[in-house]
Order: sequence, then structure tokens, then C-alpha cells
Amino acid sequence: MGVSMKPISSISASRRRFLKRAGAAALATLPVSSRTARAISTTLSSANTAHSEDTIRNRAPLAPNAFYALPLGSVRPTGWLRSQLQIQASGLGGHLDETWPDVGSNSAWLGGTGEAWERGPYFLDGLLPLAYLLDDARLKAKAQKFIDWTLSNQAANGMIGPHSNDDWWPRMVMLKALVQYQEATGDPRVIPLLSRYFAYQLKNLPTRPLRDWGKFRWQDNVLVVIWLYNRTGDAKLLDLAHILQQQGFDWKANFADFKYTQRTTPESIGLKSGGGLKDHALATHGVNNGQAIKATPVWSVVSNDESDRQGIHQMLAALDKYHGLPNGMFSCDEHLAGLNPSQGTELCTVVETMFSLEQSLAILGDASLGDRLERIAFNALPGTFTDDMWAHQYDQQPNQVESSLHRRPWTTNGPESNLFGLEPNFGCCTANFHQGWPKFAASLWMASHDGGLVAAAYSPCEVRTKVNGTAVHIAEETEYPFRETVRIAINPSAPVMFPLRLRIPAWADGATIRINGSLHPGTTAGGFTRIERTWKSGDIVELKFPLSPRVLSGYKDSISVERGPLVFSYPIGESWVKLQDRGMTADWQVFPSTSWNYALAVTSNESSKLPVQESPVGTSPFSLKGTPVKLKVNARKLPGWRAGDGAADPVPQSPVTSAENEEQLTLVPYAAAKLRITAFPRLKPNPES
Repeated sequence: MGVSMKPISSISASRRRFLKRAGAAALATLPVSSRTARAISTTLSSANTAHSEDTIRNRAPLAPNAFYALPLGSVRPTGWLRSQLQIQASGLGGHLDETWPDVGSNSAWLGGTGEAWERGPYFLDGLLPLAYLLDDARLKAKAQKFIDWTLSNQAANGMIGPHSNDDWWPRMVMLKALVQYQEATGDPRVIPLLSRYFAYQLKNLPTRPLRDWGKFRWQDNVLVVIWLYNRTGDAKLLDLAHILQQQGFDWKANFADFKYTQRTTPESIGLKSGGGLKDHALATHGVNNGQAIKATPVWSVVSNDESDRQGIHQMLAALDKYHGLPNGMFSCDEHLAGLNPSQGTELCTVVETMFSLEQSLAILGDASLGDRLERIAFNALPGTFTDDMWAHQYDQQPNQVESSLHRRPWTTNGPESNLFGLEPNFGCCTANFHQGWPKFAASLWMASHDGGLVAAAYSPCEVRTKVNGTAVHIAEETEYPFRETVRIAINPSAPVMFPLRLRIPAWADGATIRINGSLHPGTTAGGFTRIERTWKSGDIVELKFPLSPRVLSGYKDSISVERGPLVFSYPIGESWVKLQDRGMTADWQVFPSTSWNYALAVTSNESSKLPVQESPVGTSPFSLKGTPVKLKVNARKLPGWRAGDGAADPVPQSPVTSAENEEQLTLVPYAAAKLRITAFPRLKPNPES
């Protein structure tokens, strides 16, 4: 349609200028033993690759984790979760390199002269676990190209990546991808390369310190330093960890005296003063905050400081209090944006927050982090994609009444922000969204510090690992979060004693656990139930989580409706209008075709009695057509609540009155409604009073 799609925000413009400079220079590569690399790659891909099933734990003097991530491939999705990964593989996630030049064959991360900054590593960081969890040869081959180029083109001084830029930040992403690859394949090239690169960092950081994005994302670098130290014992790696932490932004101090308690404006963070992004802009940047959620837990492994372990809760509490949204996320479009549910959240922030929670849950063993992870995974993550995952939004809104070209209500983003498309507003999310579902699937089960296994989050999957030298296969059959039962079949190759920990969500009062049909006593919501016994093949553990609807209060005393970890929304009628074709996909605007301005007639005491309608759980449970659960609730229209420039006005202060006729609304899971109201005004019990 010839519509200009260039974002106008200062931060996006700044990032585009960096990318243009970074990708402009031709790459000069060193001679390498490419035939050797190809031979190793062929061997790995032709074999039925098996990863090490022995979980490596923290080495002294590091503090022990509560739990440890199982190597990539130990946990594989089944049921509806596998279907989500297959939809991603069939959609943009599995074809991005075929339609988007930034990660195509001319990528500088493949030896070309194209984009040389974060997009190649971002793409690989999600493509690789997607490929190995689905055991998809096509996707593995795509990922292997990036892996082989990086492993085969390390400079003599230890530097990795394109020669056209020396920014520490994009290499932090590549490090995460290399770790996953090594755990999935055992490729012997990875650990020596990491050792040489970290030696290079240790030598050069004193004179070329962290800056900009790397300064605020240092914890991702430290995470991989810890991973390598646990495998090599090289004490210099701990020196490197200390340098990274000292040069990095002090997130702990930032939230100990949190100053960003209001909706951000470009003026308040210096975006209009020129000279690039200042610390205020970077400290309020949504993705930086999402990545920083793991900063104090990661550092606590090195410091063994209890205040570092508790720092995450101080951070989450502040984000909830001043910027929390009913979909489990905090607002950031693109900077912290306050409590109004018409504000948005960047997709990059969603997937980075999930990864931070997965890592922090492993380190701390805090069940509340698993609750939050599920809330985001089952709502905010799928809520920002089309059902076929061929298009996504940059920003999603809990109260999203239109997806069109408009400036309101974004803090610093441009008018494309909530379009569904290839790269609305800015392409970082196009490259980065791929990690959300695969890493969630890989994190469902973990190993515990005392030699057991942990059900950290719930979805259909199977696990193959070793416990006390005994092979153990676990089959988790469930339609959770749409249904209340989780059935876990434990099948060791021989009887073996170990502790099994099961997370009981804080909302799951009355949850029960049965082992081979017998009720297990002492189940308490909001923690882990530990069961130690000798497990035998055929043992069955069955959990039942009561999924009663409940009402939560939020911004201006508005209410949102939940059932288990699912948040429910009113689905506004959708009229999809193609804006323009974008290669294999397209950019879309979505306009409302029905009214949306309702106030709900429900109280917390009445919420558990809301009518629930269930239908079969299919392969696309987050689509409006296939939603497996709906709620009914009484409501009245609120004519004075309106929209302007494509965005709903802030929710009116509750309680409200309305003289309109009472109607019964059908609410659906948040992600099923691409146009939605999630935070509603609450009606007074007697609207005539």
C-alpha cells in the first residue's frame, strides 16, 4: 500500500544509526580450518545426538543453586505445548532467515556484510532450542550455519563475531546460544572458544569497559562465565565476573532507591537532548529491566550475599507497584510507562523477563517466580502473536481496542508499535521473540541441589535424565493451564531413591497430590512440596489444582478476572486490514467491530461462582476459535469510557454506575483476544443507587 513504516522514536533512531554503522564495513576473516569445522558439524548432525545427562553443579567458592537447569534436550514438549513450538517453526520463527535480510545469508554473523550487531545472535538464541526440542533437521541446519561461522572464525586474540564492530553486548547473546548448543551436542569446540574469549575480555575490559547496552546487561555475560567456571575451574573467570559486575549498572542500588515511579516521558530521560542514550534512558528501558530481573540472583552465586538473593523481590515489587499490568508484565513502551492498562509492553521484554525468571527460579528455588513465569508464558507471550505466528506486535496492551498507526499512548515508541507484522516499530523483537516458548519448555523440570528432580512449571512434556546414575523417564500428561489435573508418570530403569519437588502455585488453595492413588499429606499453596521415596517404574503422581475464577483489583480500583494462571479478557470484534506485504508475511492493522466499553458486575466474593464453559483442548488453544475455556460475567456498557487516537482512555475510577441494560459477556483467555479489554471498571452493586 506504499505506507511509510519508519519508526520515529529517538531511541529507535539511535539504534538504527548504530546498526547502519556496524553493518557498513566489510568483514575480514582469518584463515580457519573450515574443513575440520564442517567435519565436526557433519558428525554431530548425522548422529542421533545425545547430550550429557549429568547435571553440573556450582563449583566452590560459588554458592550452590537451589536447582539446576537440565541440559537442553532433557525436557521435550508434548501435547499442546509441542504444537505451539511447531506453529512457531512453521511460522516466522522457522522461516525468518528466508524473508528478512537481517538474519539472512548476508548476515555478518555468517561472514557477510550485512547486519553485524544483535539480530543474528538473537535469532540463533531462540532458533537453536526450537530446533533441538523439536528434533527438526531443517532448523538444526539453519542454526548450525551461525554456530559454525562463530566457532570457525575466532580471532587470534580471542575475539569472536564480526570484525565490523567490537561491542560487548551482541556477543553476550551469542554466548548464551553457544552454551545451549554445547549442552545439546557436546561439540568439543565450544569450551576452548569460550575460554579464549573470556581471556580476551579479562585483558581488554580494563581499558575498554562495558558501555551502553552491555553495561546494563552485564549479568547475561556473568551467567555464561559461571557456566564455564563450573566446567573448567579456571579461577581467572571469577576475576572476570567481578570486573563485569563492577563495570555494570548497579541494579540492586537502583531498586533500593527506586526513583522511576511515574510514566516516563522523553524529556524526563533525556531523549531529546541529543548525544545518545544516557543512563536514565537505559535504566528505564523495558528490555534492560526484563534482563536485569536476574541480575541480583546471578550475582548472589558469586557473592553468596543474602541481600543479593533478596534483591529480585525488591525489584519485582517496585515494578508491580508502579508499572504492573494484569497480564503479568510491567509496562514499557519502550520505557517504563506506569499502571494504565492502555500502555504497552515490548515483546523483547516479555521473552527476556521469562528467561530471567527461569534462571532466577533455578538459583533461588522460590516458587513465586514459577507462578510469575507461568502467568507471563500463558498470557503475555502468546497474546502478542497472530495465531499462526507469522506476525507479532512490538507492544501489546492489556486494554487494546485498536491496532493501528497512531502515536498515543506510547511513551517513546512510534505509531507502528502495536501493529501485527514483520518488524513493527523496530526489528529487535523480530529477531528475539523466538526464545520464549522453547526456553520455557526446556525449563519445566530442573535438578535439585540434593540430587532430586523439580517440577518448576507445568505443561505437557517428557523428561529423560539420570538420577544417582539411574536413567529416569518422566511423562507429564496435562492440559494445564486450561484444566486442573497434572499426571506425572515416573519410570526409572531400576528402583531409585530421590526427592521429587512439586511447585504448588500460591493461588492453588486446596491443591492435592496423590501417589499411586493415595493422598499425600501436607500440600501447601505457595511453595514446593518435597516427596522423597524409592521410585519404581509405573509410579504415578497426580496433582489437582482447583481452578476457581477470582477477581483482582488494579489501576484505579479496576478489576481483572483470572482462573489459575490464565487471565481473561473481553474479546472485541476484529476487522483485519492488510497494510502491506512484507516478503513471506505482511503488516496488519486491526480495527474494532463491536463495542468494548463495559463495566463488570462482579465482586471478589462472587467470582468463584462465575459460570465456566469448557471445550476440548486442541492444537491451538490460545486462538479465539479454539479457546478451550470461557467465563460468563454480567456487565453494563459505560458510555462515558471512550477511546482517542486508537487507544482506550484510562479506566474510570471504580466503582462506577451505568443506566444501560445488563448484559452477559463471554470472557476468553487473554491471548485469544487480539483486541481486548482486560482491566474493567467495577459496577456498584446497585446501579440505581
